[in-house]
Amino acid sequence: MMECSSARQSRQFFRMHVRPSELPDVLIIEPRTFADGRGYFFESYHAERYAQSGLAAVFVQDNLSRSKAGTLRGLHFQRHRPQGKLVTVVRGAIFDVAVDVRRRSPTFGRWMGLVLSDENHSQLYIPPGFAHGFCVLSPEADVLYKCTDIYCPEHERTLLWNDPTVGIEWPVTGAPLLSLKDAAGMPLDRLDLFDD
Repeated sequence: MMECSSARQSRQFFRMHVRPSELPDVLIIEPRTFADGRGYFFESYHAERYAQSGLAAVFVQDNLSRSKAGTLRGLHFQRHRPQGKLVTVVRGAIFDVAVDVRRRSPTFGRWMGLVLSDENHSQLYIPPGFAHGFCVLSPEADVLYKCTDIYCPEHERTLLWNDPTVGIEWPVTGAPLLSLKDAAGMPLDRLDLFDD
């Protein structure tokens, strides 16, 4: 493949900051954002640049969800054909959460959360082996997530959003808006989890 004539300059110009979260396999990405009186621009994904920054995942499916205030989605993972997810908020703000559901992991059962918004432009990469969910902090939120494998409902599992053994500190008041599937999630000790 022919490289752009200004590829070296472009790499420097668009360089993003990638750092581990409290769960080292979960990565926080802070793309370089360019703002002026018209609005802003940032590169939300570039395979070569993300690979050079330590995120070499291959994405095969994009999903976009719109949710209203008080909605809580998750915590989902696929036991077979597990998905890694690169999460970006296009509009609004969410509290995005990852839970390590790999039994042999030193961080098994631990969680981390991060506010993603259309103002901070941060992204979260949640690798396979983690349950994912979020709650909406703004009147509405549009969330785009790139996935490393296709959605297979027969392999999907749902970790109960308020499982006390995990103890996620959701920034919600009152009962969240849940789907029937999410309301019927299973506690960590009853789920079919990853053994590796």
